[in-house]
Amino acid sequence: MALTVPCDITQNDQVQRAVRVVAGRFGLLNVVVNNAGAMAPGNAEQTSEADWNMMIDVNLKGTFLVSRAALRFLRSAGGGSIINIGSVYGIVGAKQRAAYAASKGGVTMLTRAMALDHAHEKIRVNCICPSLVETEIARELFARAPNPEEARRQRIAMIPMGRAASPEEIAQLAVYLASDESSWVTGAALPIDGGQSAGAR
Repeated sequence: MALTVPCDITQNDQVQRAVRVVAGRFGLLNVVVNNAGAMAPGNAEQTSEADWNMMIDVNLKGTFLVSRAALRFLRSAGGGSIINIGSVYGIVGAKQRAAYAASKGGVTMLTRAMALDHAHEKIRVNCICPSLVETEIARELFARAPNPEEARRQRIAMIPMGRAASPEEIAQLAVYLASDESSWVTGAALPIDGGQSAGAR
């Protein structure tokens, strides 16, 4: 059974309502996946204040608000798992990703801090850090480039395995982190990046 609850994750009142509705419908809440994201490329000079605010609000503030709202329900369920979708750029830097990397780096550190704060409550908090994934956001990003095919080729060249991930490959890691098989995993920022971060300096 699935339930759709429209929500602007940057607005605390909407987040509180959505989490309350979901927990009420299913009787408990024991897994949260923070998967909303936004990206606008640019270095610090090229990034407008509006784009900076948008990425910080969606990527970092949204993750914080949803996680915070879920805590009391996870606690009532006897524990659970918060899974944040970060980015390889929350672990290593990259050109033309100033605001995005800052927001995802914040997600990585929020993950670690919350894992320490709530481990005693059996609430695990982990972060999945993908590289390029075949998503609508990625396709739109390449489409906006002056030479979409060249932009994609250059991005793929950064990945030792020579390809993008499928959404299903990322989902499999999320399923593991949601399950009891990962019962001793918390505070981890797990790269799933075709080897991209392995050679980063």
